Amino acid sequence: MAKANIVTPSGMRITVEGSPEEVAQIVSQVRDDEPPSRSAKPTGKATKRAAKEKPSPINLLSSLIDGGFFRKPKDLGAVKVALEEMGHYYPVTSLSPTLLRLVRKRQLRRLKDNKRWLYTG
Repeated sequence: MAKANIVTPSGMRITVEGSPEEVAQIVSQVRDDEPPSRSAKPTGKATKRAAKEKPSPINLLSSLIDGGFFRKPKDLGAVKVALEEMGHYYPVTSLSPTLLRLVRKRQLRRLKDNKRWLYTG
């Protein structure tokens, strides 16, 4: 005769006696019926990064492209103001290389107008 003592996460104690097959069946049923414990949290670098990940300028500019912001040519100042309206503050010196990367990826075009660059979709 087999015997099993089971303690659930909620603190309930179960004692099972019977044939080895019966005990194994009851133990598997108890494990399958247990709700996941509240203290079990996913761990790892991927979950920590996802929780702390800030929106990057390239992703924010891509969302402006998808939203049709660059249908008409816009200068760097207009792009900065648009991002500030979304609640993201970046200096012009960090937006300029980001826009240039998007131009090189051919997601934007760049036009020269009176000694300044205009960006369009």
